[in-house]
Amino acid sequence: MTSVSVMQDKPVWESDGRGWPNREHSRFVRAGGLRWHIQEAGSGPGLLLVHGTGAATHSWGGLLPLLAEHFQVLALDLPGHGFTAAPEPTQLSLPGMAAAVAALTDELDFAPEIVVGHSAGAAILARMCLDGRIQPRVLISLSGALLPLRGFAGKWFSPAAKLFARSSVVPRFFAQGARKDPRSVKRMADGTGSRLSPEGIALYRLLISYPGHLAAALNMMANWDLEPLLCDLPRLQPRLVLVAFGDDRTVPPHEAERAKTLLPSAQLRVLPGLGHLGHEENPRLLQQLIVERFRQSPSPF
Repeated sequence: MTSVSVMQDKPVWESDGRGWPNREHSRFVRAGGLRWHIQEAGSGPGLLLVHGTGAATHSWGGLLPLLAEHFQVLALDLPGHGFTAAPEPTQLSLPGMAAAVAALTDELDFAPEIVVGHSAGAAILARMCLDGRIQPRVLISLSGALLPLRGFAGKWFSPAAKLFARSSVVPRFFAQGARKDPRSVKRMADGTGSRLSPEGIALYRLLISYPGHLAAALNMMANWDLEPLLCDLPRLQPRLVLVAFGDDRTVPPHEAERAKTLLPSAQLRVLPGLGHLGHEENPRLLQQLIVERFRQSPSPF
């Protein structure tokens, strides 16, 4: 029996979802040809949460209930991530992901007034806004990966991701490593500059131990092209709030400064002492910032 048949390809809700954060707010819906795992909580203005590459709704575990005190919150597992079904690999591009999330919000008749995206999730939300699929008052980018990588990393990243995505061995190899060595997942999290709780590490380990989840993340990176977003970002309509984390080793604060040069009207806030997963480290601080920025954004009515 091969390692693929030993390990389930994707997390299974009936077993892996038993201890999932905010499980009581979870349900499954069909939209755009996919079966989605979503979480809904609270009442008030609509707020959409989109996580980054390789994560899932667990990333908002501490923040979602805090935001639900002020908003009607919708969070989702991106296509192929967590408990959401995977589309064809070529659809895991920025336009493809934006269209998929838009199909979900259309199916739910959910028109958010505020959208919050982490890392690649911020790029997805920006693309949705630019394509006219959503019209929020404010877009909050948490350590947003909005611009193409520069230098050696930019030249190396896409070809390497394409190479890894073409191989079924690579996801299985890393999934086996996560299962055998819990410390490997902690080292990965530490490498982002964040210090997560043991519970947070365990959730990432759960996801990474499934080749299907890893394959979706790799295919997403392989199909990612931020050059069109770079050209289009200056015409973004919602107020853009760029939140950078001072200790972020994945998307350092100077990347937010680069984005602000393209859109000088954007607000920039650097939060010291937090890494790339700062919203997981200090959800209360992020709740206060999000509520404050929304209240400062003018209503279109």
